[in-house]
Amino acid sequence: MSSASAALPQPGRTKAFLRLVMIEHSIFALPFAYIAALTAMFQLDRNIHWGRLLLVTICMVGLRTFAMAVNRIIDREIDARNPRTAHRELVTGAMSVKHAWTGALIAVVIFLGSAALLNPLCLALAPVAVVPMVVYPYGKRFTNFPQAILGLAQAIGPIGGWLAITGEWSWEAVILGLAVGIWIGGFDLIYACQDVETDREVGVLSVPARFGIPASIWAARACHVVTMTLFIWYAVATEAGAFLWIGLMIVAGAFVYEHNIVRPHDLSRLNRAFFSVNGFIGIALFVCALLDLLVRGLTV
Repeated sequence: MSSASAALPQPGRTKAFLRLVMIEHSIFALPFAYIAALTAMFQLDRNIHWGRLLLVTICMVGLRTFAMAVNRIIDREIDARNPRTAHRELVTGAMSVKHAWTGALIAVVIFLGSAALLNPLCLALAPVAVVPMVVYPYGKRFTNFPQAILGLAQAIGPIGGWLAITGEWSWEAVILGLAVGIWIGGFDLIYACQDVETDREVGVLSVPARFGIPASIWAARACHVVTMTLFIWYAVATEAGAFLWIGLMIVAGAFVYEHNIVRPHDLSRLNRAFFSVNGFIGIALFVCALLDLLVRGLTV
């Protein structure tokens, strides 16, 4: 390390940890937990329960933070061998493994504590929700389909959001959870395409590394067709109004745009598809779902 680099101030541990877990990417998961929770409130008594909604937020952020930290810890040696990920905090030394584990444990304790404050069923199922978060980073070591594990992990959010309000199982929430899981698994197929060569050299397993980029892009398209089908099923099952249907049309248009700018032989706009488009999908559908519920009688 040069003297100039050594003289640069290192970020604080908290700041480095937040960068490690990419806290801003909670935007991908939170909107759908909110959709499920607010729909459950509408069906329960048509009132927004702000305290429970706050606990849902804390649960979601806590669990996601734990999952990301564990992912980074387990994958740190793989990350060091990939030029795209070699700048990550555990590789560069901006964050120690000890401090990353500390942050991860704090996050999971916050998650479990918040689940306990919601209802007994949430507390009983909370440890189950932790399992796929730990299994996923190991998935790329034993299966060509780690995105399926990621999808399962992401499906938990909407299901948990509904359980947090009612304390009872809901098949409507399962439909929404599956839609979200398949959606995120699909766009992770696209995202993994940029690491094909490195993954093959390092021995990381994935759909793109095993079957190639064209097959992965087509698989992602199929996933997003299934996602739209499940979104429509959810709208029908919850007797949604016009605003949610408008939201679904917007989402369908976003999917078409996403798959139009990412092609098997042109990944130059992959980051736009991954971050911008998918972030937009979550926010747009949440706004439309909220408007729909408010118009139908949800009381703030």
